[in-house]
Amino acid sequence: MKTSKTKATAKLVSIDGVHAPAVVAAARRAIGGRGRGGISHWDASGIFQDLAVADQAAGVPSARTLLLLYAADLAFRLRWEIRPALAEGRTVVAAPYVATAVAFGRAAGVPAGWLTNLFRFAPPAAERRFVTASRGAAGKHGFVGFASARVGAASGRARRQIVDGAAEHLRDAARARARR
Repeated sequence: MKTSKTKATAKLVSIDGVHAPAVVAAARRAIGGRGRGGISHWDASGIFQDLAVADQAAGVPSARTLLLLYAADLAFRLRWEIRPALAEGRTVVAAPYVATAVAFGRAAGVPAGWLTNLFRFAPPAAERRFVTASRGAAGKHGFVGFASARVGAASGRARRQIVDGAAEHLRDAARARARR
């Protein structure tokens, strides 16, 4: 049986940003000395690995399709990584979590209400951190880099425009969080 002390140490921490190496580094720092904990990375389910090697005949996915796949991957992470670790009293760092996907969606032109409804299933993080990176920092790794490389031309927006827009949405979220 878990003690109240064990339950008190369980914490979900989100790290969101467009620059994947910076997000991973921040996640490592966040888990650092906490002892019992781990990092839940995007694409734990392998959905995006499969998409990356899909034949060109599969076509270019829309931003909404990529967001639905991200939500499916997040549901997988919650079921198999995040919730079990929290139930054991561990700290889990989700890198990235919901804010990154929402920022990508907004930058790609997806309505805020649709995004809110899509991610309603995800529990709020006890602690939220935003990794800001300089303009042009996102590579092809990480969700925003991966998704913007696939959606850019098909959406009528340049890849760089989507990455920069996502970074701006995350900066706005960080500023809003700081004002609270």
